[in-house]
Amino acid sequence: NVPTDVRFSFAALSQRGGATGSHTDGWGISFYEQKGCRSLHDPNPSAHSELAKFIRSYPIKSLMVIAHVRKANRGRVALENTHPFGRELWGSAWSFAHNGQLKGIKTRKLTHYAPIGTTDSEHAFCWLLDRLRTLYPQRPSDHKLSLAISELFGDLRELGVFNALLSDGRSLYASCSTKLCYVERRAPFGQASLIDEDLEVDFAQETTPNDRVIILASTPLTRNEIWTHVAPKTTLVARRGAIVKSFA
Repeated sequence: NVPTDVRFSFAALSQRGGATGSHTDGWGISFYEQKGCRSLHDPNPSAHSELAKFIRSYPIKSLMVIAHVRKANRGRVALENTHPFGRELWGSAWSFAHNGQLKGIKTRKLTHYAPIGTTDSEHAFCWLLDRLRTLYPQRPSDHKLSLAISELFGDLRELGVFNALLSDGRSLYASCSTKLCYVERRAPFGQASLIDEDLEVDFAQETTPNDRVIILASTPLTRNEIWTHVAPKTTLVARRGAIVKSFA
């Protein structure tokens, strides 16, 4: 609910790209700032990337951040195939990241958007925005939009594994097929220790009593916080540091 420095969480995630994990086929991160979106991508493993080292040391603060480390299964290792992918819809910058495989997604026709790379993930993103633009030429209410995205996510989960994050900078829409969990940080704040790196932060020294942050990840990033595991076939909607909707 306030612009937040995500270097602590990114330090853990980036280690999973070649040090503590096998997602070595590129990485990317998108930061929202008002209506703008700042994105960085690198086809190299994040654990050994000079660009990732820069992000870990640069205090970019944002209300919404999506980061992804890639393990390629559809599409070669290349800059154009790194997530998060971005497109414009209704005058907003949308970002999308996905883990999993979607059988037959490329047979679905696209009208308004086209992939730049060759992943099934980017095709799914283009299809999602195509459907939303067809359903609603103008941006609908938050409630209608959440319902529509939940139904589209459910459709994509029928094709395979669809663990995904989608955002317009205001709301975060998360799909769980197999793996997704989250931690909510709010007062009273305590200490947190990363699983993937020897790093600890006392959030009580870094926050105010009114701050609220939610972190979503495939698996927990810290060892001494309470992470909630999301049930499969669930869509979550997060806004301003809290889960506001859940669709099963």
